[in-house]
Amino acid sequence: MNIRLFNLKKYFIIASGALFISLNAQNKKFTLVIDPGHGNQNGSARHYSDLGEVREDHVVLGVGLKLGKLLEKNKDIKVIFTRTSDVLPSLTDRTNLANRSKADLFVSIHCNSTGSGTTAAYGTETFVQGPDQNKANLEVAKRENSVIYLDKQDEQNFASYDPSSPESLIALKLQQSKYLASSLMIGGLVEENFVKKNNRNSRGVKQANLHVLRQNAMPSILIETGFVNNYDDAQYLISEKGQQEIAESIYDAILKYKKASERNNAPQISQEVPEKKEEKKLDSDYRIHIITSPNKYTENDPIFRGLNYILTIKEGNNYNYYYAVTNLESGKIANLEKVKSAGFNNAKAVAFKTNEKLKRGYYTIEVAVSDSRLRNNDKIFQVLGDVNREKIKGVFHYTYGNVNTLESAVKLQKQIEDKGINNTVIEKK
Repeated sequence: MNIRLFNLKKYFIIASGALFISLNAQNKKFTLVIDPGHGNQNGSARHYSDLGEVREDHVVLGVGLKLGKLLEKNKDIKVIFTRTSDVLPSLTDRTNLANRSKADLFVSIHCNSTGSGTTAAYGTETFVQGPDQNKANLEVAKRENSVIYLDKQDEQNFASYDPSSPESLIALKLQQSKYLASSLMIGGLVEENFVKKNNRNSRGVKQANLHVLRQNAMPSILIETGFVNNYDDAQYLISEKGQQEIAESIYDAILKYKKASERNNAPQISQEVPEKKEEKKLDSDYRIHIITSPNKYTENDPIFRGLNYILTIKEGNNYNYYYAVTNLESGKIANLEKVKSAGFNNAKAVAFKTNEKLKRGYYTIEVAVSDSRLRNNDKIFQVLGDVNREKIKGVFHYTYGNVNTLESAVKLQKQIEDKGINNTVIEKK
């Protein structure tokens, strides 16, 4: 049996460290999102033979429902489906559902197809998000990602994304580093079960730039259960026996993954209760610098992996992103550890002197950036009135206000957002 899997032992070791953090608390139900691939046959792989029409959307829905039925027997597992009928949820709806549910794992189930005259390819493979490593993976990514053109919302949200650009690859590495070891582990367990339990041919665990995984703030995998245009695979995929075996192998892998997660997150019990001492406040407020980027992100962007309380300060052409604020040493340490555990290993604590006035320059609020000049009746002018406009390299930048302390800038920003002007940024001039 030809199987090309990642070294599971290696990733069990990695996953026992800081990267493996799929469960947030012991008393929280393990939440799993099952995504039965394509729906309503649009964009799904299908093939015609003497077996009849073999449709991916029907096969993966059958596998997904069978998997859900197995999982729902476990009282400590919460199962959420992206679809349970012949519908076509958008990629945006699927990822938003998973992120809103604070899921611990996202499992997308698909069928493969070579998309050419050959029917020789057969077997299973599981993908995790990341830079594509070869031409074959790129072809899979192209086929799976073509679904964005079936939904207006997806086309708007994803179509401008270029998986081959250096900027996109950097963003992917930042975003997925937190979940890569966990995703590789569950992917390896799934493929291992397909070989040992179902006697299938495994094509391995691979990385590809897949839109359905890209914006998920949790470990995520996409399982290709077989090739619909290979006769033997298709015969297995459309059978009740085949679908049940696939579901059982995925189910067993999820239970093993969940057990490893819980073991890793078990609290350390101390035999002594340390005496609490009153902590002295620091002279400055401390914020944790996450990243500096020329790109403007909103607080709930998946790149921040669930971190809340993001403060953005623009300086020059770059945006600096900071997490939380505290004037306690213990808080500073805890906040820094949290940001690093989210995968930002270069994060550092930065001191901001309370109510310190700028010696040079001032703070203002960036309220809009546009390639074209805003109309005079735009909401920004109607609400704020005196807005400064500056054209830099063909782009219009609109700012409001002039204050000399960060605290005043934060307060001004809050006042603007209370008036309905969102996605603003504090800018240091």
